[in-house]
Amino acid sequence: MPKPKIKIFENPGQNDGRIALAVLNTVRDEPDAPSARLFINLMGVITPYLGRNGPFVVLDSLAQQASALVTKPGKFKKREFKKIAGHFSATARALLDIEDSNYVPIIRDPKRSAADSEAVFYFPGCGSERLFSQVGLATQAMLWHAGVQTVLPPGYLCCGYPQRGAGQADKADKIVTDNRVLFHRVANTLNYLDIQTVVVSCGTCYDQLQGYKFEDIFPGCRIIDIHEFLMEKGIRLEGVTGVRYMYHDPCHTPMKTYQPLKVVAKLMGSDVALNDRCCGESGTLAVTRPDISTQVRFRKQEEMLKGVATIRDQGNEEPIKILTSCPSCLQGLSRYRDDTGVQADYIVVEIARYVLGENWMADYVAKANNGGIERVLL
Repeated sequence: MPKPKIKIFENPGQNDGRIALAVLNTVRDEPDAPSARLFINLMGVITPYLGRNGPFVVLDSLAQQASALVTKPGKFKKREFKKIAGHFSATARALLDIEDSNYVPIIRDPKRSAADSEAVFYFPGCGSERLFSQVGLATQAMLWHAGVQTVLPPGYLCCGYPQRGAGQADKADKIVTDNRVLFHRVANTLNYLDIQTVVVSCGTCYDQLQGYKFEDIFPGCRIIDIHEFLMEKGIRLEGVTGVRYMYHDPCHTPMKTYQPLKVVAKLMGSDVALNDRCCGESGTLAVTRPDISTQVRFRKQEEMLKGVATIRDQGNEEPIKILTSCPSCLQGLSRYRDDTGVQADYIVVEIARYVLGENWMADYVAKANNGGIERVLL
């Protein structure tokens, strides 16, 4: 029997081992792995609603329970399935009526921005757009606040990293190729805008987009995380009271231009303690391999409790939040709330809450829908 050929990649990455296992048909998956990948691979308008509120949620829950029954934990500690909190009920695109993939949305404050104002291309990705839409909305709202024009991709798009991480190299390559062709079309259509910056709000998207050769799409452009971009714009909180913060730096940190903890401290207006260790979510790992993920979570929970104890030992009794800059980590960290008393949130969401007010989301959506969105036919 001939041995299967393993594809050799031009730029070897951390997922090539997974791809090799997939080629050899030796990847071990839990029963719920297909539903997790199905949600990511389907990118139509209806998918976000099915994936967040409908059958996919039920199937995934049932699959996790089946996984617990059919997989022997062996010497590992008892496996737990923590509930996930924080999903927003509607996507940003739905609220702004920009789901049509035939149009490129350009969002700007008509009172502060003009056609020649600074323009950025914001790639939200699956996590900031289809799972935690408040992250994508907060990013847009803060870019609006900074007087920047925000160009969004036409329709819901995935960067292709989850597929590569699952060993689906051919599917990942097709997504990358299709996206790059689409982005070239966007650049040609909007050639009157001098886009010098590609903004992301997810480190995994950042890692994948680095291979897109954006410098050939928007000549001379750079990729930067939203938090670093806001820091460069001089945006920061001042005089925040009644809450203490810890920071969870994702394994795929999106902050690559500046030191992440310094960025967080500058934005929050005070020192923020780093809370170390992986959260255990790791994209789809928590649902595809909960036996491994659960063991990682035990260590992270210990670290979070240590962080809480340190803050309490300093005489602080305020509520504690753990901030992060990764949608997957936000999902993972939200599982610890009942056991640690610590609420997880995104940095840019917390900034929007204090800079723009508690009603920031409804205010931004109302303003954007009142003449703040230009839809350019692609």
